[in-house]
Amino acid sequence: MHIETYISDLLYRYDCVIIPEFGAFLTNRVSAKIDADSNAFFPPKKVLSFNEQLQSNDGLLANYISEVEKIPYEVAAQKLSKHVKSIKSYLVQGETLTFHNIGDLVLNSEGKIVFDPSFHVNYLTDAFGLSQFNSTSITREVYKEEVEAIEKVVPIAVTPETRKARPYLRYAAVALIALTAGSFAISNYYMKDVETHNQLAQEQANEQLDHKVQEATFVIDNPLPSVTLNVAKQSGNYHIVAGAFRVEANSDKKVEQLQGLGYNARKIGVNKYGLHEVVYASFNNRLEALQMLQKIKSEHSQDAWLLVKQLD
Repeated sequence: MHIETYISDLLYRYDCVIIPEFGAFLTNRVSAKIDADSNAFFPPKKVLSFNEQLQSNDGLLANYISEVEKIPYEVAAQKLSKHVKSIKSYLVQGETLTFHNIGDLVLNSEGKIVFDPSFHVNYLTDAFGLSQFNSTSITREVYKEEVEAIEKVVPIAVTPETRKARPYLRYAAVALIALTAGSFAISNYYMKDVETHNQLAQEQANEQLDHKVQEATFVIDNPLPSVTLNVAKQSGNYHIVAGAFRVEANSDKKVEQLQGLGYNARKIGVNKYGLHEVVYASFNNRLEALQMLQKIKSEHSQDAWLLVKQLD
């Protein structure tokens, strides 16, 4: 099983990919930066890290393996568990595990996993096509000194000597200022006139509207009482699965049972195996879904798992 290929695919789309009973690869976005010493420009990227504490199965990796290899979820989970036992044995023997385009894993003297990330791939899709480059430094002060030296030898139109020799430029400047001030005054007068016109038109429209509303007003002797319905529509791509049933009636009973326990249970359709899926709840935020999954596993059922799926 090329598990690093599946993990690499998921790191482009998710910030956390958990290998059940082993640990999790995490990504942290880093902004673009400039190295002033080497004049190097670095694009924004995702920096990889590894957390050995996150081992609870959220269903993401196993579900992706199931979809890619066209096998049932349970079979994918079993293959993943078997592979985890294998890589653990390699680590215990002192070997270094290399995950292609992800990094190296090795056990230290205290028995903890140490992760050395790879920098060959940028998992930030927003930075696609961007790469590091170097630029030569710009010395503007040198050119300024050269220009000042040239002005001392050859006077040009902006020097004080030339301005004295061309007094008509002063009159042209004065005329330009006068035209600008006149245009500004005319523009202000025109804008005030437009605002006045718009205000009068708005007042006339309001009067006509009030008149029509008064003509259409009528009274109901016995009005019906108002009713307010609060309907909470579930949404999100993270679903905590309670079970899948071949018979739809059984899935309906499961929904009623979970709703009776206080869960926002519902059916989310039929999966590719023809089974009616029932979920405890759906979430927009993956972290909230994981927290609820842990609570359900400890309080209600160890068989619950997280499904990442966009519903139609």
